Amino acid sequence: MFSAEIFSQLVALLGPERACAERDTRALYASDETPRECLPEAVLFPQTHDDVLAIVRLAHAQGFPLTPRGAGSGNVGGALPTEGSVVVSFECMNQIQLFDPANRLVVVQPGVVTDDIDKLARTAGLMYAPDPGSGAYCRIGGNLAMNAAGPRCVKYGATRDHVLGLRAVTGEGRELRSGSQTSKYATAYDLSRLLIGSEGTLALITEATLRLVPAPETVATLRVCYASNASACAAVQRVMSQPVVPCALEFMDRRSIDVLTEYGGAEGLPAGTQAVLMVEADGSHEDVPRQIVALEKTLKGEGLLEIQSGFTRADITRLWTARKSLSMAVKQIAPLKINEDVVVPIARLAQLVNAIDALGHHHGVAIVSFGHAGNGNLHVNLMVHPNDAAEMMRARACRDALIEVVLGLGGSLSGEHGIGSEKRRYVSRELDAATLSLMRDIKRLFDPKGVLNPGKKLPDEA
Repeated sequence: MFSAEIFSQLVALLGPERACAERDTRALYASDETPRECLPEAVLFPQTHDDVLAIVRLAHAQGFPLTPRGAGSGNVGGALPTEGSVVVSFECMNQIQLFDPANRLVVVQPGVVTDDIDKLARTAGLMYAPDPGSGAYCRIGGNLAMNAAGPRCVKYGATRDHVLGLRAVTGEGRELRSGSQTSKYATAYDLSRLLIGSEGTLALITEATLRLVPAPETVATLRVCYASNASACAAVQRVMSQPVVPCALEFMDRRSIDVLTEYGGAEGLPAGTQAVLMVEADGSHEDVPRQIVALEKTLKGEGLLEIQSGFTRADITRLWTARKSLSMAVKQIAPLKINEDVVVPIARLAQLVNAIDALGHHHGVAIVSFGHAGNGNLHVNLMVHPNDAAEMMRARACRDALIEVVLGLGGSLSGEHGIGSEKRRYVSRELDAATLSLMRDIKRLFDPKGVLNPGKKLPDEA
């Protein structure tokens, strides 16, 4: 239980400027991108690994919960405080501690902005491959917590695939190091892969050693328009079955095109367009044209209306106009977007898209779907009016039905946004009881008193 005495101890640990209990400050950290909030008891701003160690040891000793937070840009409640919790904001742990281009690695604190890592890498002809849509403001600690990805995941993989090592603090205040600075490592249990995606429920990451890769010399883009969702999904499967792996393969469904047509952003799309694929290739100046030719050949098929290519920055920007306009356009439908980040095997993507159409019609809910088709990962956006109780009830029923469809297709609840507090009640539908029991055992081993990000990731025990 949090108390004034405990807050005094936190002030003594961090100083009055980095331990705040003023209501205005607490209110700033009471929510993330989910439409809910909970006022924390205090907000802490550690600057070093030792600060985090001291905070967690005190929380473990006194039994008060901690809610770790990066930029608060997640939309599943991963950084949402719980009753009586203290927010640990990592925004002051924002140092790049080592940049080693010769060994293609960078060592960072969790508060570093994700895009800043990539910008630094590119000064040496390298890149940090994961590219979440919020990269301009999200922080690497949150990416590690959720195993964030982005369009480039289809070729380069998610955050987990670019981590060489971690430093962290478990829920009982034990220090942990995993991995190394080498590209090959087979000495110990791979605790890095366990912590990445654990949403701060097992340990708080204080340092990450990240793998960098050579930056491509150039990128080229294809905008491919189809007469139906089915035609676009069939093309996705063809692309992912041939040797040239695109660095992006994005999908916009029929309802996306309807929204763009109605509210602006569909200019330049041929008449009859019902689905769009955005396909990119990267590599050397000599090889990218070859890749584009191979991709164009594969993308041709039933329902194709048009393929446009872009090799210059201006042309690429023009081709992405419709996709970039979509986020603003969907807000014209309704003020609240319930974003379901789901993933299915690529061969079943068309079945998912068809089911989404049917669910929207059956429940009377406007649904706009787009996302990373090359991974079978769609962002299914239920557009609703939160003040309309009947519509919200229909949306909840639609969401439940969507989860059943995804799991029935052999898919998963989340591709890159995590589980947080918003989706944890569905986890037991995907995982069997024996697996959940083992995961709870792991949670208890790392965090015996349950002080780290309670109410997230795993469902409550029956």
